[in-house]
Amino acid sequence: MSKLTIWLTPIWILAVGVTIGALILLLMWGVTWVVNRRAARSIAEAVGEGILRPISYVVISMAALALLASPSMPVDRIVASLKRLPDVAPIVEKIEVGPRKADVEVPAAFRASELQSFTISSDQDVAVNVAAKKGFIEPLILAQGGEPYAWAPGSSTPRGFEGDVSTLFITNESDSPATVSIQMYTDVETPQVRAIPIAAASTIGLYVLYLLVRFLAPRTSVIAAATAKETIAQPLFTMLVMIGVVALVAFVFIPYNTFGEDVKMLKTSGMTMIKVLAIILALWTASTSVADEIEGRTALTVLSKPVGRRQFIIGKFLGIIWPIVLMFVILGIVFLLTVSFKVVYDARESAKTTPEWTECYLEVVRIIPGLVLAFLESVILAAISVAVSTRLPMLPNLVICGSIYVLGHLAALIVKSAAGEIVFVRFVGKLLSVILPVLDHFEIEGAIAGASSVPMSYLGWALLYSVLYSGAAILLALIFFEDRDLA
Repeated sequence: MSKLTIWLTPIWILAVGVTIGALILLLMWGVTWVVNRRAARSIAEAVGEGILRPISYVVISMAALALLASPSMPVDRIVASLKRLPDVAPIVEKIEVGPRKADVEVPAAFRASELQSFTISSDQDVAVNVAAKKGFIEPLILAQGGEPYAWAPGSSTPRGFEGDVSTLFITNESDSPATVSIQMYTDVETPQVRAIPIAAASTIGLYVLYLLVRFLAPRTSVIAAATAKETIAQPLFTMLVMIGVVALVAFVFIPYNTFGEDVKMLKTSGMTMIKVLAIILALWTASTSVADEIEGRTALTVLSKPVGRRQFIIGKFLGIIWPIVLMFVILGIVFLLTVSFKVVYDARESAKTTPEWTECYLEVVRIIPGLVLAFLESVILAAISVAVSTRLPMLPNLVICGSIYVLGHLAALIVKSAAGEIVFVRFVGKLLSVILPVLDHFEIEGAIAGASSVPMSYLGWALLYSVLYSGAAILLALIFFEDRDLA
């Protein structure tokens, strides 16, 4: 494999997933065209004029990457592993084998090459085979009573199994019944392909979510689309994106002097950069699209039409979120590319052995949850900014939201620090943690430093927290705006 192929393969895998998602969307649109052409035209218009248009350009670019890079990628391995995904599942069985029973069948379909680990334990000596009539004469695996037979890659215990297995035959020659417990964990030859369906589902989900908002809340969606279009057209959006791209590329070549931890520094710096740029965009957009329109009486003109105040605020909030989504999509892809390239670049600069593409992939997938958490943090601050903008202009909004950003990260640290032993300091810290968002929950520096992955359950709780806090902030914005004199 060339060095280009090594660091590009992780992004190519994600591009394949995005391409599959796009093809499924096209298929769904084709079915809609056959069933209801009017609805199909409305969908095409929504994709062509809203935030989905620039996102579609990104999707097309990813599809082009997936197609053009395929000749130099491990396509056969990827396809074979994708086909095997539905057939790979943990095998957990607990059975009773009677005394002097031979060849008791246990259904267990797996490939020996896909085994990650297995444990067979019994309270009596039992023989495990993959064919009948072998028993203790030619035991494939001999599990002694009270001593589990465990295997994992690198262990001294022989794996025993070879080829495709469909059934296990267990023999118990003792005079007592045996309770046999079997735990087998398998995975496909190339487990990295699990990112493909996730990328496809994310692509489909983004388009479907936008279209649902458009058709279920058309008036709110019109305000959101106009706000998003105006934001993207502003020079600030282009400038922030360009700053992000240039900075992310520059971070690759900056010597951090961390004795082999440059990749971790790149991930931390890049994630903070993207998050800060998104928050700047959110605060600025909230000030210009809410506060300035209220002060300039543009909001009064909008509300003179069949648009309520609730639709106005929620539409503005969504109109701020969509450009943030676009920014995260663009800068996120650049960030993944730079992280993957950094692994190869550091190996070359340190005169180390050229890494495998799987090492690049591991570093890439570990930062994707961090990007999700950074996006959720940006959404919370955007909601707070909208609430503040209903009453205050840009400068106070920036000061208040900036203070909330700092205190939201420090409140938990204050309580845990030595100063937290002081009763008053602990009280203030806990009070801030209750009132202000605990933004420290959206940081993954600890996971980056420990080279560990963020579990999906943590992302789920973070999403729930973000939805609840953002909902509370928007509710506060509605209360502030309900009796605001626009004249």
